[in-house]
Amino acid sequence: MHATALIAEDEPLLAANLQAELLRLWPELHIVTMVGDGASAVRECLAQRPDVAFLDIRMPGMSGLDAAQALAEDWPGDEAGDAPPLVVFVTAYDDYAVRAFEQAALDYVLKPVQTERLARTCERLQSALAARTTANTVTASNALEPLVAQLRGLLGIANEATQAGAEPLRVIQAGTGNTITMIPVDEVLYFESADKYVRVVTAEREHLIRLSLRDLLQRLDASVFWQIHRGTVVRADAIASASRDEAGKLTLRLNGHAAKLVVSRLYADRFKSM
Repeated sequence: MHATALIAEDEPLLAANLQAELLRLWPELHIVTMVGDGASAVRECLAQRPDVAFLDIRMPGMSGLDAAQALAEDWPGDEAGDAPPLVVFVTAYDDYAVRAFEQAALDYVLKPVQTERLARTCERLQSALAARTTANTVTASNALEPLVAQLRGLLGIANEATQAGAEPLRVIQAGTGNTITMIPVDEVLYFESADKYVRVVTAEREHLIRLSLRDLLQRLDASVFWQIHRGTVVRADAIASASRDEAGKLTLRLNGHAAKLVVSRLYADRFKSM
């Protein structure tokens, strides 16, 4: 079966080894590009539309999991769009990671590459791509559904692990010059990633803290603060309404604030009528 693939791996020798093994096991597979970080993987996947993306789970900056999440959120969902790539995570052996991938039904290969394991992965990928080919209609929208469901499961497992036993954050300390402002967490409306910082937005003002949103999430009460996008976390009781436009995009309006927050595909299932 002829197919295209992208490899995202920050260690060149491991990337070259994976490429060589793939070409030996699947000669018809064309590697369209090899990149060394998650942001480049997302950019190249959106530009080149490969059939498969092999994503190293640990890369500088945006990790493989972050990249997969970005693809699920940013992939065009129009009916004429190409289907998103099948995602395979590449990881050094870690018992927890392996169990998490298996529980979420996401494919993975271990590094250094194990030929037998990679051969099984190639067989599964070929079967999945063949099923897409023989389906009557495969659109970007319906092809995204399995990836979104799998990532929801994996993100849920990861959040449970990081938040287990952690004491929820009560006060945030935001520094400006020589002044530290103490912000009660229950006054925060939402948090938003801003380059190397996180914006902390209250009804009265905004603050910047030098902390990643991922690290912050580990300290927040998940029943109070809901992630709605890879770059946005909102306090649930600050949400006034959720509305969906004709294209299916979900937008939140907040109580006492003019901001409109977009909900990504990964988190849209939070908002259903009771």
